[in-house]
Amino acid sequence: MNIVYLIVYGFFLTAAIGLVASWLDRKITARIQYRVGPPFFQPLIDIIKLMGKETLIPRGASKGMFVLAPMIGFASVTVVSMLLWGSNNNLSTGFSGDVIVLLYLLAIPSISLMLGGFASGNPLGRIGASREMKLLLGYELPFVLAILVPIIKSGFSLKIGEILSYQAQNGVFALQASGILALIVSVLCIHAKLGLVPFDMPEAETEIMSGLLIEYSGTGLAIFRLMKNMLLFTLPFFLIILFLGGMQFNGITILYSVLKYIAFLLVITVIRNTNPRLRIDQAMKLFWGPVTGVAVVAVVLALLGI
Repeated sequence: MNIVYLIVYGFFLTAAIGLVASWLDRKITARIQYRVGPPFFQPLIDIIKLMGKETLIPRGASKGMFVLAPMIGFASVTVVSMLLWGSNNNLSTGFSGDVIVLLYLLAIPSISLMLGGFASGNPLGRIGASREMKLLLGYELPFVLAILVPIIKSGFSLKIGEILSYQAQNGVFALQASGILALIVSVLCIHAKLGLVPFDMPEAETEIMSGLLIEYSGTGLAIFRLMKNMLLFTLPFFLIILFLGGMQFNGITILYSVLKYIAFLLVITVIRNTNPRLRIDQAMKLFWGPVTGVAVVAVVLALLGI
C-alpha cells in the first residue's frame, strides 16, 4: 500500500495537481498584468523541454552534491505527499509523531536548494543560498508555533489522523480565534517556503540572476521546478488538513474540497502580485517580529481554549 501511495499519490497525483496549480497561478498573474498567459499544458511542456536538454556542471562545482541536491528535495516532497494523502484518505494510517516528521521533511526542499547553490561554485549562487538559509531561519520559528495550535487544540495529539478525527467531531480549527491567527501565520510561512514574491530574494532574477539556481540546467533544473510545483499543492494541503478538516471526496464534498484548495491558491497568487520583493533583513524582521508575535498569541489562546 505504501508503494502505491508513494508512486500514485505521492508523485503522479501531486505532480499533476501541482502543474495545474502552476498554470492557474501563471494565468491569473498574466490576467492581472493584462497579458494572455500560457496555454494549459505549458508547465508540463517546460519540464519536458528541460529534461531533454544537456545538464551542464560548472568546473568549480562540487559535482556530487550539485547533482544530488535536486533529488533530495524532490524525494522529500514526494514522501510528504504520500504521508498526507495516506492520513487524509484513511484516518487510521500514519503513526504517532508524524506531524513532527512532516515538519522536518518540509524543511528539506529549502535545504536542498541551499546545498545546490553552495555546491555550484558560483558567487551569485552562494549569495542566493545564503539568503535561503536566513529566510529558513526566519520563517521556521513562527511556522512551528502556528502548527502547535492544532496540536494543542486536539488534545496535544501528534498524529495527523487524530487531528482530522477531532475536527470531524468538534469543528475545524480555522473557525476559532487561535486557529484563524495560526492559519494567517502559516500562509505567510508557506509563501516564503515556496520562494514567491515578496520572499523570492534567494532567486531574485533582476538582482542575482536566479541566485541559487543560476548554474542549473537540463534535468537538475527540471527536478527543482517540478519540486516547487509539487510544493504548490503539498503545502496548502498540509494546512487544509491541520486547520480545515482535510479533503473529502464523497459526493458534494468534492466541490468543497476543491474550493478549499483554490482559496489557498488565490491568496498565494494575490500576495505575490500585490507586494514588492523584500530585502532579506526586512523578511527576517517581519518573521521574527510581528509574525512570531501573532503566532505566540495564537498558541496562548489555544492553551486557554479560545
